Amino acid sequence: MEKQPLIEMKQISKSFSGNRVLENVDFELLPGEIHALMGENGAGKSTLMKILTGIYERDTGSIFVKGNEVSFTNPKQAEKAGIAVIHQELNIIPYLTVSENMFLGKELTTGRLGILRTKEMKEKTKEYLNRLGVDLDPNLEAGRLSVGQQQMIEIARAVSTNAEVLIMDEPTAALTDREIEALFQVINGLKASGVGIVYISHRMEEIFTICDRISVLRDGEFIGTNKIKDTNFDEVVKMMVGRQLGERFPTRTTTPGKERLRIENFTSNGKFKDVNFAVREGEILGVAGLMGAGRTEIMEALFGALPTQSGKVFIDGEEMNIRTPYDAIKSGIGFITEDRKVEGLVLDLTVRENFALPNLLRLSNKGVISTQKENEFVSQMIDKLHVKTSSSEQLVKSLSGGNQQKIVIGKWLGINPRILILDEPTRGVDVGAKKEIYHIMNELTEQGVSIIMVSSELPEILGMSDRILVIHEGKASAIIERDEADQEKIMQAATGGI
Repeated sequence: MEKQPLIEMKQISKSFSGNRVLENVDFELLPGEIHALMGENGAGKSTLMKILTGIYERDTGSIFVKGNEVSFTNPKQAEKAGIAVIHQELNIIPYLTVSENMFLGKELTTGRLGILRTKEMKEKTKEYLNRLGVDLDPNLEAGRLSVGQQQMIEIARAVSTNAEVLIMDEPTAALTDREIEALFQVINGLKASGVGIVYISHRMEEIFTICDRISVLRDGEFIGTNKIKDTNFDEVVKMMVGRQLGERFPTRTTTPGKERLRIENFTSNGKFKDVNFAVREGEILGVAGLMGAGRTEIMEALFGALPTQSGKVFIDGEEMNIRTPYDAIKSGIGFITEDRKVEGLVLDLTVRENFALPNLLRLSNKGVISTQKENEFVSQMIDKLHVKTSSSEQLVKSLSGGNQQKIVIGKWLGINPRILILDEPTRGVDVGAKKEIYHIMNELTEQGVSIIMVSSELPEILGMSDRILVIHEGKASAIIERDEADQEKIMQAATGGI
């Protein structure tokens, strides 16, 4: 007997200010199913889920929950119907405890004065977390936990509502391999208990590991649904972008030149110690390692954003005194940070303003910004990076993740960097935008720019790097040549095995 769907969405359409973002989209979720929802950034995935959970009102179409037609007007109604969402940006308040976060907005109280039943909430917190195989002290301050542990709190909070439908948006974007493994065990446990999971991710390896079916959206239209066992990477990519992308990673044709950057005995107390490495002209040096190993901290120190106690930096043979990001920029170093929304962009400013920020000196004359220079520069960057935007005056926060990432990259290209640090350059970016970013990296190295790329995705490290620097517990544990590198060798070095 065929299972009754937990969720059926039929012929869903939605427009914003006359711009059609969804057109006649169908989606179905079965009990005990992990259903991948995929598409390029801006394809309409988030909009579809926001319509399901009552954040947006659909223009046309029908929604059924366990066979009953519904029309939610807010997320609370969706939650009462058994639908919970775990957002990409975790809704954890760092200064509250684990149990306070667990019951935030739905505290257990007694009497007319609403006295908190603190002891009971702590006991229930332990119970919910234990169900997921997680052992955490309810009294711990949430901000002291790893991202993976915070993610487990979000999942436990969702499960505590007896959710039958769980929507997970990029759940592994900031997790270590070990945390991902633990999360997958939890997801499979939920699946076994009959929970239906909508799994949104750009990581193809995960989709083919954990999911049962996959539905693809492209430009707001429903392209199709396949069983994972009946499809493959190339077919999914073609569905997403409407064309064959060819090889996942473009061929590296640049031959690295003379030494551009050398780091000697770099040390920042409690972060990393005696780190040494060099990068050549036109080279991509991949930086691998487990989360918390010190990769980002080394890059922040090189950029002058983290103090060091010892060490020297040489650029083109000249020793540099880099104490602030301003010093780094003057030395020709650009830094594309790990978290584009917090550190890479000013979300309430326009595309034009974000592109211009690090380039104000070159775009101004005697302290006054030249409108003509600014417009020419921004227009050039939009064209060069194929940024999809209605105009240069569109707010950055309204763009897709891939287009936001292109702006983060483009604003640093304006300083004509000699060295460009890319920290997780394709996190949360779809497969089409990833390929475009890889091509930009290749073009830059052809022009002699030296690139340092920090990435948690081993296929990306192997596919784009000329050499690979592996960091383990704040130390450089290995430098591996491209033709000698494989995932096993990198993981051995990352875990202290070699």
